[in-house]
Amino acid sequence: MSADLAPADEAGIAEAIAAAAAAREPLAIEGRGTKRALLRPVQAARTLSARNLTGITLYRPTELVISARAGTPLDEIEAALAEKGQALAPEPPDTRALFGVAEGATIGGVVATNLSGPRRISAGAIRDHLLGIRFVNGAGEVIHSGGRVLKNVTGLDLCKLLAGSHGTLGVLTEVTLKVLPAPEASASIGVRVADVATGVKALSAGLGSPYGVSGAALIPAFCGPDGPANHVAFLRLEDFSDSVAYRSGRLAEDLARFGDVRVLEDGESRDLWGSIRDAGPLGAAPEEAIWRISVRPSAGPGVVAAMAQAGARCLLDWGGGLVWIAGAATASRHAAVMDVATSAGGTFTLFRAPEPLRAAVAVLPEEPPALAVIGARVKAALDPAGVLNPGRMRAG
Repeated sequence: MSADLAPADEAGIAEAIAAAAAAREPLAIEGRGTKRALLRPVQAARTLSARNLTGITLYRPTELVISARAGTPLDEIEAALAEKGQALAPEPPDTRALFGVAEGATIGGVVATNLSGPRRISAGAIRDHLLGIRFVNGAGEVIHSGGRVLKNVTGLDLCKLLAGSHGTLGVLTEVTLKVLPAPEASASIGVRVADVATGVKALSAGLGSPYGVSGAALIPAFCGPDGPANHVAFLRLEDFSDSVAYRSGRLAEDLARFGDVRVLEDGESRDLWGSIRDAGPLGAAPEEAIWRISVRPSAGPGVVAAMAQAGARCLLDWGGGLVWIAGAATASRHAAVMDVATSAGGTFTLFRAPEPLRAAVAVLPEEPPALAVIGARVKAALDPAGVLNPGRMRAG
């Protein structure tokens, strides 16, 4: 689907949406289109892209605040922050490899999908760092919510409502985010464990320690049922160099009871977590589907075991509470993932799959009736003609 509507400014976005609403013509909303294979395909004759709304409009390093138009590449944002020794704390993933695209994400796309990386367990999600937004609703009206200061309590919190709405409630035109100092140093403790359950216990022990763990992931062994166990739990520490050196030594001593321990120093540690952030250890082939299941960490080992029986591979992040899954892109495999998520008391997302599968199955769990009623009212208020990304999250 080509981006055949790509206005140069916010006024152009508003004009395009107003015209679509008047004609009852659905629009597929995107930034650079890097995540078209995420969730359901949108049935729309035309695409409205924010890719031309670019540029950092405000950056105050001393106040830890940055604002940028929604089409600004995430790479540009991160480069500007790095020059001042700062970063987006939730470390949003680089999904180029997962979706097989050459272009990187836009900052608007990151907020619209609310994608966060390993540091979510310690720093929160992207939505938790969102201070303000400007967006165009489904009637073509420009709305702004929040502001450009950290102590921000101005009116209804539309920021959190739009974050993770996947372009179904409005088209973001500008976002303001809180940023934090980038860590001076990183180190990781790798623990080779006998099984996934022991690995999750090691992650839990690290997260419960006083050493300030900022990443906790488990890479299960990709071996047959009779193969040797080779699971590795990783826990990350970040801060000033001297602090990281001391805490990594103490944490390694504490975790030795779970298995053989190795300390990964700064460069190796950063490379490791960049790969985990982007689901690299999952080893997903281009033709495979990818799912994410969110569960309580103690349920993670059961999910991995069930998925292994179904012939799928897993990667655990967020202390075991986020399970990435790669497997055959079939309806039966998807049904197995849904069943496992439900049995574990969690939720699922069909993160990547061929379009026919995404169009035929539920890509997200069904909402509870009361929540669905509220969601329908919000959708009707912000997009009364139903023209913004129809069917993106759920059929109908």
